[in-house]
Amino acid sequence: MKNSVTQPDDFLVIVLNNKEAADLVKAYKSRKKEIINRLSDFKESWSKNDEEIFSELCFCILTPQSNAVSCNEVICTLKSSRLLFDGNMNQIRPFIKKARFYKNKTNYIIEARKMFSKNDNISVKGELDMQNILKTRTWLVENVKGIGYKEASHFLRNIGFGKDLAILDVHILRNLKKYGVIKEIPKTLTKIKYFEIENKLRKFSRKLRIPMSHLDLLFWSMETDKIFK
Repeated sequence: MKNSVTQPDDFLVIVLNNKEAADLVKAYKSRKKEIINRLSDFKESWSKNDEEIFSELCFCILTPQSNAVSCNEVICTLKSSRLLFDGNMNQIRPFIKKARFYKNKTNYIIEARKMFSKNDNISVKGELDMQNILKTRTWLVENVKGIGYKEASHFLRNIGFGKDLAILDVHILRNLKKYGVIKEIPKTLTKIKYFEIENKLRKFSRKLRIPMSHLDLLFWSMETDKIFK
């Protein structure tokens, strides 16, 4: 094993034994400003109206096993046409065909809209306890169809509350295996397995002194060459 390598970066000082990890820190340094700016955008999302928050939830419902950029385009189209808020299943479904399992996902969006509708208005913020993010994530998983721990974490991050949550999609899992955080990519992510890997990622984040929310965007950008959402 090579001698430890120290990587200074203003408040970032890492001690590593692994060249790949050192390269990861280097990649982070090159993208850090852009990552911080993107996370700042997410934090501002919470100040937007409930329709915008609901739109973000619908985006996260669409993304499993689907292209995130295409899913975002779908949501933007449905939002601008008001179909996301007023359209029926037959009106919405043709747009969602860009996503895998579009029939199920159409149903999930319709069900979520019913769930968060009060007096013909969308009301999401009032249902979420932002003083207890872990509790809120579990509530979303247990109450919103189409939302698992990954999607709930993704949603909460995108509205500014994902500081200590892992979004365990395929991009993240591949990188966690690459850096030895996990031995293999699990075929399925049970609740117990999700929490187990999330905790390992949390420890890895502390070791690198790279915030967990930053690591997610870093891994995603390394896989796709984009810092998206």
